[in-house]
Amino acid sequence: MINQVFSLYNFFILRRKSNEKKFFSLLVALVMISQISAGAAALPETLGISSLADEQKVLSLWYDEPAPDSDSGWEQWSLPLGNGYMGVNVFGRTDTERLQITENSMVNPREMGGLTSFSETYIDFGHNSPSSYKRALSLNDGISTVEYDYNNITYYREYFTSYPDKVMAIYLNASEPGALSFTLRPTIPYERDYGNSPGDGGGREGTVIANGDTITLSGVLNYYNIQFEGQYKVIPTGGTLTFGNENGDNGYITVTEADSAVIYIAVGTNYQLESRVFTEPDRLKKLEPYPHPHDKVTKIISDVSQKDYQEVKNTHIADYQKYFNRVNLDLGGSVPEITTDELLKNYQQGTYDRYLEELYFQYGRYLLISSSRPGTLPANLQGTWSMYDQTPWSGGYWHNINVQMNYWPAFTTNLSEMFESYADYNMAYREAAQLLADDYINTYHPASYSDTAGENGWIIGTAAYPYSISAPESHSGPGTGGLTTKLFWDYYDFTRNEDILENITYPALSSMAKLLTKVVEPIDGKYLTTNSASPEQVENGTYYQTIRCAFDQQMIWENNNDTLKAAELLGKNDAVLDTIREQINLLDPVLVGYSGQVKEYREEDYYGEIGEYNHRHISQLVGLYPGTSINASTPAWMDAAKATLNLRGDESTGWAMAHRLNAWARLQDSNRAYRLYQQLLKSGTLINRT
Repeated sequence: MINQVFSLYNFFILRRKSNEKKFFSLLVALVMISQISAGAAALPETLGISSLADEQKVLSLWYDEPAPDSDSGWEQWSLPLGNGYMGVNVFGRTDTERLQITENSMVNPREMGGLTSFSETYIDFGHNSPSSYKRALSLNDGISTVEYDYNNITYYREYFTSYPDKVMAIYLNASEPGALSFTLRPTIPYERDYGNSPGDGGGREGTVIANGDTITLSGVLNYYNIQFEGQYKVIPTGGTLTFGNENGDNGYITVTEADSAVIYIAVGTNYQLESRVFTEPDRLKKLEPYPHPHDKVTKIISDVSQKDYQEVKNTHIADYQKYFNRVNLDLGGSVPEITTDELLKNYQQGTYDRYLEELYFQYGRYLLISSSRPGTLPANLQGTWSMYDQTPWSGGYWHNINVQMNYWPAFTTNLSEMFESYADYNMAYREAAQLLADDYINTYHPASYSDTAGENGWIIGTAAYPYSISAPESHSGPGTGGLTTKLFWDYYDFTRNEDILENITYPALSSMAKLLTKVVEPIDGKYLTTNSASPEQVENGTYYQTIRCAFDQQMIWENNNDTLKAAELLGKNDAVLDTIREQINLLDPVLVGYSGQVKEYREEDYYGEIGEYNHRHISQLVGLYPGTSINASTPAWMDAAKATLNLRGDESTGWAMAHRLNAWARLQDSNRAYRLYQQLLKSGTLINRT
């Protein structure tokens, strides 16, 4: 659960509440445009959306001052770049530039620390009190820029993270020949030992060594013995380049009186996304077979250094725009002349600018492209950005809503390729998930246990990381599996790719069905889930566990119904399909209570009898969204869903308002969905200037 920032860096920081565990999902708000119907297979043309746009409006976040060099500056002001291989937060400072770099396999689980920062990198310019300052992030090409005047010279910078070349590229220029001077200083953050050699598992150690035009940052994160390396290549035009190492470490490169310069940054670890990483019980052996990243990182830097900077830039733009330009949203907004933070401030005071609404939507798409690419780890609770030693709520993959919310927009906004990283991640942890399923069924449903490998299916609980996963625990039930596999059905449904259906979707669904048909038991003529829990609902100070909560029953129905549809398309005749057919009409996924509500619990009569009245989750409505069991052909259930949403209330955490927004869109109430979109900008988004 997120308490920091994947969602809306800079001016889109979602407001934290005292009880909020999750933070991500403005990105989900962008789904509302395309959720008026429950169907798929084609990108809607409603509300100004068009596919494969030939020309995009200028879409840019911009500011007239640098980000403060502080934690709040990182959270509220720095601009995020990413290519899946790394995330970078750019501060745009003129005295000492700060670049905070994250790499998603850098995990430090001490005290639920999870994701941890890779590097704090500094570039000293010594330009204090500049004039005509402007920094920006262009969503049109994924490039951040800084421009200002100092001592009658104009200084200009470009920053981008290239997926094809696997690097961050920085271009520095001065308007006068010989006017560019700077010092590059990478550092390893949180470098320390925690006790007896080699430490208690929570420490890290390393060196930063400059040699010629390259600085190598290299070290070990002790808990999993993660070997990490970053290389910084400096290529000046004109001027003088020197390097040094203070006390044999703390390497730096200084460029003096150059015309311009290019800096390339590549990072890597010895992590490999394979099943054995999840199944190996000894944390120190998980990465044991894998080589040090030095050769890999060296090759990346060597390859990119042979290219002209403009070639690298053009390749990046072509790759990025291939995805971003697929969707153009035009609500009639005009490009503003005021800064982005002022635009948001005005919106929160009642000036509803259509450009900001367009920007909000497209920024979500930008963040997903920047944090989830094929061949990389998927977007986690922080996306791919974290400045912390111990990231709040761990920066893991939380499966009782968050990781799913990350990927809902992949399909509805024409970015299905961004889901490939999660599909690969799922395949890597699948073997471990099958072992957990064996234990789960043997413990809670021993009569249904099979000692044949794979026949108990696979299971996933809330918490998951690049190195481990969990089974359902006290606050979420086995429906987390169905909530996850809904993504796999949508992956096929929005692409209609038969290879995806055959090789990815159906194996995920049918194997999950093997588990879910065993976690239900015949009770009073129905098939009901035991050990059931509606995510994070609390009663009398403890997580409430029951039999057959709506969340579990609805997501079991969704998974098994999707399995039947996939099997029919593929002509499958597996044994589990007969069990599904026997059970599916007896799952009883939706019950209506005395308040006219969709009941969260079978034993609930009136709304609010059990759990928090205005709870942030709307888990009893997952059959409405992302599921489809509550739809136009079930009008009584649709009415009950409306009653439930009204009783639950609109005001909530940022991500929770986004889920409510999508639910109203599925209920075909576009005005209510739009009001929630506005509310998300007004009360679920922090303003920058504080």
